[in-house]
Amino acid sequence: MATLVTGGAGFIGGHVAAELLARGDTVVVIDNFNDYYDPAIKRLNAARLREYTSFSLIEGDIRDAPLVERVFAEQGVTRVAHLAALAGVRASVDQPRLYLEVNLSGTLNLLEAAKRASIEQFVLASTSSVYGRTEILPFVETDTADRPLAAYPASKRAAELLAHSYHNLAGMPVTALRFFNVYGPAGRPDMMPWRLFEAAQTGEPIKLFNGGDIHRDWTYIADTVAGVLAALDKPLGYEIINLGCGAPISLTDFVEIIEEYSGKAINTVSVPTPLSDPPITYCNNDKARQLLGFAPRVSIREGLWRTWEWYRDYRGL
Repeated sequence: MATLVTGGAGFIGGHVAAELLARGDTVVVIDNFNDYYDPAIKRLNAARLREYTSFSLIEGDIRDAPLVERVFAEQGVTRVAHLAALAGVRASVDQPRLYLEVNLSGTLNLLEAAKRASIEQFVLASTSSVYGRTEILPFVETDTADRPLAAYPASKRAAELLAHSYHNLAGMPVTALRFFNVYGPAGRPDMMPWRLFEAAQTGEPIKLFNGGDIHRDWTYIADTVAGVLAALDKPLGYEIINLGCGAPISLTDFVEIIEEYSGKAINTVSVPTPLSDPPITYCNNDKARQLLGFAPRVSIREGLWRTWEWYRDYRGL
């Protein structure tokens, strides 16, 4: 019996795999170490996971259907945390075909293999980006979420719908988790915390949408991981569940916290908000609390301090 973590060498996947291994689970990771960001960071994540004897790494692509089938058959997969994806809202604007291939066709391969394996639970990573520019605040799962702003959220919403068809036809238990702006140690270098840490050191200008007057619901990685594990442990039929902190702050305030921690001013430049980006993300996590016992514990100030400490050590500052 094993839990398959797709994208398990990445940011969220690496943390999920580590937590599963730490509690004694058998974990199989499949990851293709793509170059969306520096693969060396993913190699470091995988190296830490190799310290556990109950860990196996399959280097491959979820678009490779025969490979996915072999992984299920040979590794005894009974649960899936599907965290592999081509991420990045703005990057998807110019590469819609690739995003659909990875995020939808790849998910299809996993669902097909999971159906044949009669798995116990399938957790699908989705995104708060599916809500687009909704006027329903905070974001709630009953929103239709049918107006995505770019290919990335469109691919994720399509994956949610596809997964429902497997629940309907094969009785597969699926929980789709809509993540909200996950950050923390070993985070992705393309995301705002890392970029601001870098800008504080280099003095290079960094673009702030709408002068920093946009709001994001930053959710610390440990809280997100706790929600993923709770979802893996509790099949619910088919559910879509928000997983976020529920306390959005402005980008301006976010920058000021990082300036305080780094002790350096950040050179910012105001630019218009792209059409691909909503003005706010804001999580209603009542459903997660009720169904998963989810209770985010790490405030934005505490989470950014932990992340800054990790970054400082990583860069040898």
